[in-house]
Order: sequence, then structure tokens, then C-alpha cells
Amino acid sequence: MTTSATETHSAIAAYLLNREPYYSEVSGEIDIFHSAAKLKMPVLLKGPTGCGKSRFVQSMAYRLGRPLITVACHEDLTASDLVGRYLLKNDETVWMDGPLSLAVKHGAICYLDEIVEARKDTTVLIHPLTDDRRILPVEKRGEVLKATDDFMLVMSYNPGYQSAIKDLKQSTRQRFLAIEFDYPPRDLECQIIAHESGIDPAIAAQIGKLGEKIRNLKHHGLDEGVSTRLLVYAATLIHQGVSPQQACAAAIVHPMSDDAETQRGMHDLVATIF
Repeated sequence: MTTSATETHSAIAAYLLNREPYYSEVSGEIDIFHSAAKLKMPVLLKGPTGCGKSRFVQSMAYRLGRPLITVACHEDLTASDLVGRYLLKNDETVWMDGPLSLAVKHGAICYLDEIVEARKDTTVLIHPLTDDRRILPVEKRGEVLKATDDFMLVMSYNPGYQSAIKDLKQSTRQRFLAIEFDYPPRDLECQIIAHESGIDPAIAAQIGKLGEKIRNLKHHGLDEGVSTRLLVYAATLIHQGVSPQQACAAAIVHPMSDDAETQRGMHDLVATIF
């Protein structure tokens, strides 16, 4: 027995965005994504943590008027988690579509966040969806789903964290258009910080300057630069009345490192700027 049409429609409707997420374009990525959606091409987003990849996908889903189904990938993610499984319900066996099946059937954007965290045998599942076939085999039901015209597959990952063990295979990479992301230029980042936190632009500029200086510590005690997300957190705390030193310690210094010497270096930067 399958789920009813009413239940399925209700399930997909929950993924529609009713408010436009704030996103500032950096270098033509919106046009590329629009073209990819029109041409039914899958897209891979590459960039450091907290630089705006997920917000970009949310913004594009809203602009295109399509539901957005996000899957946070992890090493225990199985094919059944994506495609679906049979479940017991009121003494009946009911088929429950997974997020990928829902997206394929109803023309949604399926966003696989941090795809390299998923098992290799799971990522192979998406291959038939990323070429001219655009199909999803459902082995447990003995059927093949043909993707609707509005279906789109989007994946993201952070190249800075990857190793030979955790990396995308070339057979997967070369099925996608790729859009490179990085931290926004300082002026744009300051605008984002001010908009997202409601803080005064002058203080947002100081936080943006701090972020730039901390990113210069990459490979000098830090494995990764500070994300725009953490800068927004710090600004939001300051906007709520927390002192800049406390806000930056809680939102930037302590999340970024456990090393006492590295923390001291960041505290010194905070003291210099504020």
C-alpha cells in the first residue's frame, strides 16, 4: 500500500518557502543557477563552511518557486534514507517516500548538503539522475521513477576538509556543473552582517575587519577561516547588548579553536579592533 495523494501533496507543500531568504550575489552565480535549472542540469556548490552555499540554494528555490528538500549527509546515510522504505502503520505495510523520491516526483530541488560525508554506495544512487536519463530506480518496489521537468539535484561540500578518503569520485564530479563559493568581499560581507543582525553599519564594519584578520591565521593555528555565519552571530550578540569582547569570544574565538595560544591571538585581534 502506498501513501495517499493528499498526504503526499501535504508533505511536499511543507517544503515550499513562503519568505524570500536574504542573499547578495557575488559573481554571477544566480544566472548560472537559473540556466542550470532551465537546462535540467545538476549543480555542485563548493566552498568553505558558512560562506552562504545553503542560503544561496534557499534563495534560488524561492526565486524559481520550487520546493526545497534538504538532506544533511552523514556516514550512516543509506539508499533507503534517500529513496524510501516500507513502514508498519495500523497493521498495514505502507510505503514512505524518501526525500529524493519526493523531489523527483514533485519537481522539487533536492539539496544534498556535505555530500562527501555520505557513503560511496549511497552517492552512486544519484548517478542515473544526473545524466540525460533523469531516472531513479526504486529497487524495493521494482519500479523506476522518471524525474519531472522541475526536479533539480544540488550538492555541496567543503573542499578544505577533504582527504583522499573523503572526496568526490571523478565519476560523480563530472556529472555536475560547479559553482565556486568563498567568503564575500569585505564591503559586501559587512552589508550582510548589518542586515542579518540589525547592528549599526559602523560596528558591522569592525566585525568584518575582524573576520578578515582572523582568516589570515589560516594555516597559522587555524584549519579554516571564520565563517560569515559566526560573524553574524557575534554581531547579533552585540546588538542584544553583549559587550564586543564577550560576543566575539563566545561566537568566534571559542568555536574556532581549543588551542590556548591560538585563542590568545584572536583575543588580541578583538582587543585591537574594539
